[in-house]
Amino acid sequence: MALASGDDAPTVTAPNQDGEEVTLSFEEPTVLYFYPRDETPGCTTEAAQFQRELESYRDAGVAVYGVSTDDVESHRSFSEAEGLEFDLLADPDAELATAFDVDVRDGAAARTTFFLADGEVHAAYEDVDPDGHAREVLREAFEEGVVSSPE
Repeated sequence: MALASGDDAPTVTAPNQDGEEVTLSFEEPTVLYFYPRDETPGCTTEAAQFQRELESYRDAGVAVYGVSTDDVESHRSFSEAEGLEFDLLADPDAELATAFDVDVRDGAAARTTFFLADGEVHAAYEDVDPDGHAREVLREAFEEGVVSSPE
């Protein structure tokens, strides 16, 4: 079972699609979504919808990161093909997945999303349906008062 609401968020480091090391402590509001594979239908839908909602996330002060067990090159290709403006973190050894207790089956992370802030998990979503998920996560963050709409 993945980390749950109220659990401390681990500090993690992983390379993004450009090979740059990214360290996340989750003090600031952040969405970290795990997905199985680059360039597959559900994962493409999910990434495209997070990209579509990205301006709203940024306006609310929320960073977005995608994570899969694919490598940097795969992430670079996927990011470029989909025009993604947020980082995809490469987790080929499933270290991030393990840190968040995300199931990994046949080398792929289970579709799981976390909303984190103030160093803890505020919401966890398992067995995610990628269609509509990006909007749902942000809407619930507003409803829960974790973030507020910009004036």
